Amino acid sequence: MKLTERNVAVVGATSAIAVEVLRLLADARCSMVLGARNSAKLDALAADLRIRGAPTVEPFLFDTNEFSRHDEFLAFAMNALGSIDIVFIAHGTLLVRADRGHDPDQIVQNFSTNATSTISLVTRAAEIMVAQRAGLIVVLSSVAGDRGRGSNYVYGAAKSAVSTFLQGLRAKLHGSNVRVLTVKPGFVDTPMTDHMTKSILFASPRRVARPIVRAMQTGRRVIYVPWFWRWIMLIVRLVPEPLFNRLKV
Repeated sequence: MKLTERNVAVVGATSAIAVEVLRLLADARCSMVLGARNSAKLDALAADLRIRGAPTVEPFLFDTNEFSRHDEFLAFAMNALGSIDIVFIAHGTLLVRADRGHDPDQIVQNFSTNATSTISLVTRAAEIMVAQRAGLIVVLSSVAGDRGRGSNYVYGAAKSAVSTFLQGLRAKLHGSNVRVLTVKPGFVDTPMTDHMTKSILFASPRRVARPIVRAMQTGRRVIYVPWFWRWIMLIVRLVPEPLFNRLKV
């Protein structure tokens, strides 16, 4: 898919990775509807993208946990843009307390934010794209979904659900001219990881954004970003569970 002058609907538009991806799409003169829950950040991002060359940028203020507004967001994007070529889902939360505690309500809420809301939005986007017989759905999952870890088992379980759902959706949509791209970032230096000790494995959002945009154009189905996480996670998945649990990672 050539990305020049495409229409893009983005959820979680103010997240660090999404911002860098959107700047690249603005350079390609893509038009956008930006969905996020922080009004000040949303307006600032919209202004920045217009300056960078995006012909149309429309903000849409909402929280992804408001499931009743998912159809409203997509309808707004259709009305503002005329059609939707790309839906980019980039929201999520990493609540360390949910993984260290046993508060069922907090765990269920965190899972809903990271998994159920994404599945809801993707399902609705897929219906639109099947009807128009073309489109691309891009979703930020995570390497955390490749193996359950005690330190982030709630977040990892949610991302595992998302990745598996997208894999099944790709199978269902095969031959429909609707593509589904799963993006699995490793450690990225963003506000969501401020509490973590940084290492050489951490990448900047800008470094992660460029391969995502390339994958949008080249027809990839699943990518790890940076690329070396594919091989790291292959090794991690091969470690026997009794030994893995003793590592306390």
